[in-house]
Amino acid sequence: MKVSMVVAANWLTGMIWVSGLVATEISWPGKSGPTADGNVVPNSADRLPTDWDESTGENVAWKSPLEGYGHSSPVVGEGRIWFTSATDDGTQQFVDCFDEQTGGRLHRKLLFENADPEPLGNTVNNYAAPTPVLEPGAVYVHFGTYGTARLDTATAEVVWQRRDIHARHFRGPGSSPLIVDDLLVLTFDGIDRQFLIALDKQTGETVWETHRSTDYGDLDASGQPKLEGDLRKAYSTPASVEVDGRKQIVSVGAKAAFGYDARTGEELWTITHNGYNAAPQPLIFGSLAILHTGAAGDRLLAVQLDASTKGNVDDSHVAWGRDRGNPRMSFPVLMQDRVVWISDTGIVTAVDARSGEQVWTLRVGGNYIASPMVAGNRLYFFSSGGEAIVAEAVSDDPQIVSRNVIGEGMTASPAASDDGLILRTRSHLVKITR
Repeated sequence: MKVSMVVAANWLTGMIWVSGLVATEISWPGKSGPTADGNVVPNSADRLPTDWDESTGENVAWKSPLEGYGHSSPVVGEGRIWFTSATDDGTQQFVDCFDEQTGGRLHRKLLFENADPEPLGNTVNNYAAPTPVLEPGAVYVHFGTYGTARLDTATAEVVWQRRDIHARHFRGPGSSPLIVDDLLVLTFDGIDRQFLIALDKQTGETVWETHRSTDYGDLDASGQPKLEGDLRKAYSTPASVEVDGRKQIVSVGAKAAFGYDARTGEELWTITHNGYNAAPQPLIFGSLAILHTGAAGDRLLAVQLDASTKGNVDDSHVAWGRDRGNPRMSFPVLMQDRVVWISDTGIVTAVDARSGEQVWTLRVGGNYIASPMVAGNRLYFFSSGGEAIVAEAVSDDPQIVSRNVIGEGMTASPAASDDGLILRTRSHLVKITR
């Protein structure tokens, strides 16, 4: 392990990472990276490639074929890459593990079998959408209502599993788990039940369960939810932040977002919105929680977090909001003091994280589900059509540096190892290096 004199605690995993030389046992522990905002660790940025061509093999370290289907993004650490997959019909769900240096398959472990999984009802989602979360010695995988498990990273043996936590996803599961201290926090925003549940990460036992207090306003004249409950659905992964000495979980559901006490699950504050199907994880910038409230056209909303953020804060703690050009599934990221995102149709927007004022836009083209990645002054975008675009954003005049072939489109978001990009395309796992 590399060490440095300057050390900071990574709140996402509890591991230690350093600014300077990086203790990179785990370089990419969750979908949004080591700081949950799309950024690679500082010293990895200069080692990531800017040019490659998968069709010719230029700067391709290895390319390994995959089995099954899944949107879950790779997580990288301890020399291994983990993600989940499933059969197309959802009757079998797997965890996959590859060697980070060679691309060799280490494990493909069948975790759950489902006799009669609920049909997805759309062509976008699949039965392995939530991304695992990784910490030293453990990887936590989640398939929503179908099951959750902790595995030993050395052996891939199951330490514990839960198959008794249920909600009717209707369009398939999507929310990824979050580690907060000794808890594994899971989000269930189904059409029948909407709640967060925290498990003891060592044993899998329930520590607390908190149901949404949302007034959805979606009942018809007979008292039944409209659109079979679709207006109650969300896919968002929560974030963690410390406010006034108290660790909170910030979680976006349909029609409302919440702050919960991480230790007890107590609801601390709520803010209402008009969106549903929220997917991106909240960003934490200083004392602001930046929330994506739903599908394209819904708001990007910044909530001020301090000791007075209690109860309903609709009229008191909104710092700024934007309702133009937002993505549906791709996560916004932080680039220094900018919030940056790419729309479904390839328009990149950067706004000031403090004020929400637009700073610049850049049209790159294509269609996007995968989230961007930030590496120092560079931004990486990966399209559903098989193109990767690298842009330089040193100033407020961003420029496209390169357009690269990735062979197949990506719906999973990228990950970074110490020295390269880890990409899960539709049928391959690929490592790109300089």
